[in-house]
Amino acid sequence: MALLEVKNLRIEYPSRHGTHAAVKSLSFTIERGEIVGVVGESGAGKSTVGNAVIDLLSPPGQIASGEVFLDGAKISGLSADKMRQVRGSKIGFIFQDPMTSLNPLFTVEQQLTETIVTNLKVSQSDALKRALVLMEQVGIPEPQLRIKQYPHQFSGGMRQRVVIAIALAGEPDLIIADEPTTALDVSIQDQILTLIRDLCVQKNVGCMLVTHDMGVVSNVTDRVAVMYRGDLVEMGTTEQVLQRPQHPYTQSLISAVPRSDIKLKRFPLVTYIEDVKQTPTLDVKQHWLGQSQDQRTYQGALLEVENVNLRFITKDSLFESRREYVQANNDVSFHIAEGETFGLVGESGSGKSTIARVIAGLYPPNSGTVRFEGIDLTALKSESERRPLRRQMQMVFQNPYTSMNPRMRIFDIIAEPIRFHKLTKNESQTRQIVNDLLDYVGLGRAAGIKYPHEFSGGQRQRISIARALATRPRLLICDEPTSALDVSVQAQILNLLKDLQDELNLTMLFISHDLPVIRQMCDRIGVMQQGTLLEVAPTEQLFTAPQHQYSQHLISLMPEFKGLEIKPQQRA
Repeated sequence: MALLEVKNLRIEYPSRHGTHAAVKSLSFTIERGEIVGVVGESGAGKSTVGNAVIDLLSPPGQIASGEVFLDGAKISGLSADKMRQVRGSKIGFIFQDPMTSLNPLFTVEQQLTETIVTNLKVSQSDALKRALVLMEQVGIPEPQLRIKQYPHQFSGGMRQRVVIAIALAGEPDLIIADEPTTALDVSIQDQILTLIRDLCVQKNVGCMLVTHDMGVVSNVTDRVAVMYRGDLVEMGTTEQVLQRPQHPYTQSLISAVPRSDIKLKRFPLVTYIEDVKQTPTLDVKQHWLGQSQDQRTYQGALLEVENVNLRFITKDSLFESRREYVQANNDVSFHIAEGETFGLVGESGSGKSTIARVIAGLYPPNSGTVRFEGIDLTALKSESERRPLRRQMQMVFQNPYTSMNPRMRIFDIIAEPIRFHKLTKNESQTRQIVNDLLDYVGLGRAAGIKYPHEFSGGQRQRISIARALATRPRLLICDEPTSALDVSVQAQILNLLKDLQDELNLTMLFISHDLPVIRQMCDRIGVMQQGTLLEVAPTEQLFTAPQHQYSQHLISLMPEFKGLEIKPQQRA
């Protein structure tokens, strides 16, 4: 008997415009001790299936037909009270977005121990001991200190580790992991996947792993299910699906995975797309984006970061001597030439996103300088001085769920920076620019009338990129810009960024834990650990002959996925 059996599942979202079938007649099984990977583009229905299994579909979503069985017992259609007994104790769920799945008003300790006490029926002291063990297992340093903190005091990767610890706390029979490694660097990703794999082997736990990371799929899963627009188009053993795919969509999807072994000129695109208008080619020289208003006469590095130090208070006190701090950035120095893509890699919590926010002016450093075209940004005091430079530096934030106003339509979200900086002559021109940007990031101008909640995580990230491009920036700060994107959209967006860079001489600071993407995108790379920049080297030199021991460690942990054969003319 299978641990999980899904029979002819159909999930619908009714609306005044008609009924949308997110999942159509889906059937599959998961055995005990087995890890089944579910892959496909954003919007294919992967996360919807996981939510349906534990009855957490967002309204007005509903299971129109089909059944779900756990250990032979039907769990679809259970009452809310009975389903609550299944969640946590029998099915653990790792949600895609760690910030919205944690309660900001409660400490990590309160949230972890509540889950343990509820599901395992142990005392509060025993629950605390187990919580500390779980935090250590998922790689959170200083668990005795960090468990007392709130979710906002953790980085994106750290929050994801807390979510994973909560999912494992009830010792479930089945784990549904929705993009569990999205916000994690390769070292913690390896640790988490090893933990999940060991659970499946040692405790006979089953796992449904929803992911767009083919490296993770190839290293961890036993079988793979490929979804396309709500349909299961192919399913088989991991080796068979990844090495000998049968369906044209699967073949196209695998060919678009970033290579970790060689550098290519461009990312291959997913070519199997039925009834979908292809993204228009962007001729930026003729477009508004290419009509720069700036006279570029500065000859030095566009961005210079020198000896930046920043620390955060972890324990406040009236007396300075009693305050406790964490050093987020420690004497960080690097420069980026105009037209160059500089990458930053390192563990979550290493200070990558913090230095990006310092550059963008969101965090004032304790010491050090940040110069843009020779102008010391840290010395500027008034908003009137900062505003012209803010327009030239835009940021794509890590979390597409919290970086948009949920009450604004997509059109207004993208138009807001254009209107704020008064970059167009009239509203008609603004409308044309926003519509073009929506087309270019693959969403289509019809998306402009919708709200953020109507889009998947990957689609929201495309909106964030369109908004960042709206002011025609010279420096684009990309903080994990592809962490929420499937490989097909990732290839499209990264090719767009490469095109913009070629045509506009765009400069980019590219922060990512995805080493294959970093290899394909960057000219030079800096490696960070615990707030310190350990090594800076040209991309190929870092990947073939890393000098620092930590850099060597990161490269060695990179999941290997060579994919299908690449033609010689595609190599860089």
